[in-house]
Amino acid sequence: MLSYVDRIQMVVPDRTEAVARWKAVLGAEQVGEDGSRHLNAHRTTVQAGRTLFEFLEAAGPGPIQEFREQWGQGLYGAGFSTPDLGALAKRLQDNGCATVDEKGHLYLAETRFGMPTVLVQDEPREYVGHIRCVYEVTYPVADWKAAPAYYTDLFGLEADKYCPIGSRLYGYKGTLTLFDPPNRLDRVEVVSTYEGSGAMDRFYRKRGDSLYMCYIETDDVFAMQSRLEANNLRYAPGEGRPDGTNIFIHPQALFGMLMGVSKTMYGWAWSGHPELAGAPAGTGH
Repeated sequence: MLSYVDRIQMVVPDRTEAVARWKAVLGAEQVGEDGSRHLNAHRTTVQAGRTLFEFLEAAGPGPIQEFREQWGQGLYGAGFSTPDLGALAKRLQDNGCATVDEKGHLYLAETRFGMPTVLVQDEPREYVGHIRCVYEVTYPVADWKAAPAYYTDLFGLEADKYCPIGSRLYGYKGTLTLFDPPNRLDRVEVVSTYEGSGAMDRFYRKRGDSLYMCYIETDDVFAMQSRLEANNLRYAPGEGRPDGTNIFIHPQALFGMLMGVSKTMYGWAWSGHPELAGAPAGTGH
């Protein structure tokens, strides 16, 4: 019952500065300025590709202030769209999952497995700026089997569409909860890290179950690199992948959030359909 990774929610120290950074790097456009009573936060929203990014600053006590006090800044939550929000709301109610309805945004009242979640109705959007979309949110958990099982039941997903994922290089194993393959790449990547394996494991040992990064796709990775360099922002190539197919934007560049960037369709190389990416079978993640 999920269609897209619709939005990314971030806690930032300065929303105006965040908007300027997203415009410079992703070609984003500001589309909203409001607040959330549920989050008790001031909110500025930009669109890049078809995805919305919500920049949040605390208006007082609440989850955003708690996140800011504990972690400073970074990736807070994720939003997913559905073709029938009313039907999904009923499913959640029938499953005993409490929600908060705020202006058409349906927040899960309880955060399970470390992913604050908001659900919205599908809506058509024209592409904006230099990217296509965010197609993945990634997060490490203690039990990479339990978390997908929970979301499968809660959201009415189809486990036979999922794709196993693992990386010796980055030190994890898990699953991609693909919503509608091979039509769309959208999914949540749920993984467990190997102790002492690298950056994601260090993040997990510090924060526990928690959102770690997101992945976007763009038609021109080289142009993305040029914009990052022009703005003196750090990035690194994806190891073992051809030039122009994959980079990682450093969290220092994006207010504490790690962002993967893949060439349009290339994410299929590690998502069960390498033929769609023009990549050889078995290309690793």
